[in-house]
Amino acid sequence: MKMGRCKNVVVVAGAGISTASGIPDFRTPGTGLYANLEAYNIPYPEAIFNVDYFSNDPQPFFSLAKVLYPGSHRPNYVHYFIRMLHHKGLLLRVYTQNIDSLEKLCGIPDDKLVEAHGSFATASCHLCYTPYPAEDAKRLIMNGSVPTCTFCTATVKPDVVFFGEDLPQKYFLHTQDFPKADLLLIMGTSLQIEPFASLVNTVRSTVPRLLLNRHAVGPFQRNPLRKADRMELGDLEDTVRQFAEMLGWNDDIMELMKSQEQEQCIPTLVRGRSAKRQAGSEESDSETDSKCSTSSCLTK
Repeated sequence: MKMGRCKNVVVVAGAGISTASGIPDFRTPGTGLYANLEAYNIPYPEAIFNVDYFSNDPQPFFSLAKVLYPGSHRPNYVHYFIRMLHHKGLLLRVYTQNIDSLEKLCGIPDDKLVEAHGSFATASCHLCYTPYPAEDAKRLIMNGSVPTCTFCTATVKPDVVFFGEDLPQKYFLHTQDFPKADLLLIMGTSLQIEPFASLVNTVRSTVPRLLLNRHAVGPFQRNPLRKADRMELGDLEDTVRQFAEMLGWNDDIMELMKSQEQEQCIPTLVRGRSAKRQAGSEESDSETDSKCSTSSCLTK
């Protein structure tokens, strides 16, 4: 990137990019969302996002939705790093699994963003898909009521993609974007939800894939790794900050965070030094073991 070789960067992001904003991820033992759902009295954790279970009993999801609705959390340094990729003219697209809308809130344009698992920004009937005013749905849900479709009287829900539902049409931009990518950044994801997880296998075999994550996931668990694969494991916000400093972007990101805060009058979080959605795993070919530090990745 420092040498100007990357001009079409695709970012694949998961819940881990938002943990520094105070939003728990899904699968971390003890602290993840799925580990703390006892109060919702569901048969298994993923049931809370299962469309068939929702059809029979929407209350567990609506109870959780009161916590998940955007508005109480703010973008952090990782979100603004992705925004800086756009600002520098390098971002082809960011594909996010997140439903927290923090990518939009930090200023990433809609045409650069694919919310693969939907969002709370719109709502519709879960059976006939008739649109429903999103603010009305939110008001009812927050008040403990159940919004119902004006056409078929079935339950309305925010357009968050549940297991068993079709992914949004915009998701299929990946068939154009991933073949164009000259760098794939994978950040804060367990790569366990299909078909999203397999996107990382659709770039050309010569394209560098850089994993910035707490743990090795997906094809990065293989030994040996593919020749162009690199990973840096640890606290994501710290790793991304080091990445930005090596690129000489840290001051620009801090200024961008400050200007966005002033524009929207919101606090930003700065820490440190100042198809269908379905559960599953993936497979990937690998070639040469190649783990490196962030600094050596940047010189590739």
